Amino acid sequence: MPRGRRIVINRKINDEKIDRLTSLDLNGIRKRRGVVERSLSSSISSVMEAAQRTYERARTGDSELKRTGLLSIQDSYEFLRTKGMDISFRAFGGRIERRSIPSVKVGKKRYIPMQSLEDILSVGKEFYSIREAYELYKKYNRMINYRAFIGRVEKSSIPSLKIGTKRLIPRDAVDSLSHIARKYYSVSEAIKELHVKGVEIKRNAFERRLDRNRIPHVKIGGRRFIPRDVIDELADKEIALSKPK
Repeated sequence: MPRGRRIVINRKINDEKIDRLTSLDLNGIRKRRGVVERSLSSSISSVMEAAQRTYERARTGDSELKRTGLLSIQDSYEFLRTKGMDISFRAFGGRIERRSIPSVKVGKKRYIPMQSLEDILSVGKEFYSIREAYELYKKYNRMINYRAFIGRVEKSSIPSLKIGTKRLIPRDAVDSLSHIARKYYSVSEAIKELHVKGVEIKRNAFERRLDRNRIPHVKIGGRRFIPRDVIDELADKEIALSKPK
């Protein structure tokens, strides 16, 4: 890369998906979730107490308990499946055993409050599990493996929060991160792409340009990303500059 001659790309990055990711308010989400969980806990307790009293009076069956707001495990599983939730019966049973899905024993059978099932569906519309988020993200970033993805979650470069016993990632965050993987290069990827295009530059020299804002970029979770078309423009200008006049 020619020395002594500057290339500056003046461009302001206006990207709605980047803004959505950087403005994500996890503390606000946690507070709202806390309100929902307290209200849900109170409502579920009332339903369970009423169902228990009904059963003790009349030894009622599934249909009668369903009217009080409790569903058998099989009915609960079928309800979630009809609403589009992709889960095996075994995995569903595992969540009940681990108490991540609250249940109550009435007589000899275990039942699940309808409010809990509706909350599961509501959470599923707003969040992905870590595995779900990874499967979507790796479609656009094939170089990342599951362990590395978890590492980014643990370091908070991928935003997440814990709901009940599970760590979840907001859908907006996954959508934005997938967009970044499609439209931006990391620093390492950008340097590699420049080399492919015939532009030789060392990492420290490239990062100095980023430090001096000579190359437009965004910073997310402590990492810098450069739009792909910026790298294309930079490569074209460097190649043009290196040609003899």
